Amino acid sequence: MVSSGQRTYSAPVGAIEPRWYLVDARGQTLGRLAVNIARVLRGKHRPEYTPHVLCGDQVVVINAREVVVTGRKHSQKIYDRYSGYPGGRRERTFDQQMERDAAVPLRRAVRGMLQHNTLGAAELGRLRVYPGAEHPHAAQGPTPITFGDHGEVLAS
Repeated sequence: MVSSGQRTYSAPVGAIEPRWYLVDARGQTLGRLAVNIARVLRGKHRPEYTPHVLCGDQVVVINAREVVVTGRKHSQKIYDRYSGYPGGRRERTFDQQMERDAAVPLRRAVRGMLQHNTLGAAELGRLRVYPGAEHPHAAQGPTPITFGDHGEVLAS
């Protein structure tokens, strides 16, 4: 067997500097937006993507209050949590959760699409969700982005 001389690139830990992106959630579907945000947090949009290394970017989401769900999810989608004590289960519908904290549905949707280990937790730590249009990350100079039909990152 003859080797072609090409080697697989593996990014060293900490070598990839994260970029900052700004996503406007106004009018976008919850699940489709979460898939695209998870891709950016994982780093799959970059050519130097390495599965076991934190190589994703920082994502700031604004207008999370105006995210859209399809069908009857407004009243049928349930967000539940459990304290661990008897009678400690709490349930809220999508509408009730959006009134209380509009960032939770998007954050939970993205969390479900990331790895469920320490790498996924570190990637989720790079996500910032704000219900309105204002955010405190102007100093980082986030680049506004949109997503194409197949999840590709389109810088605006």
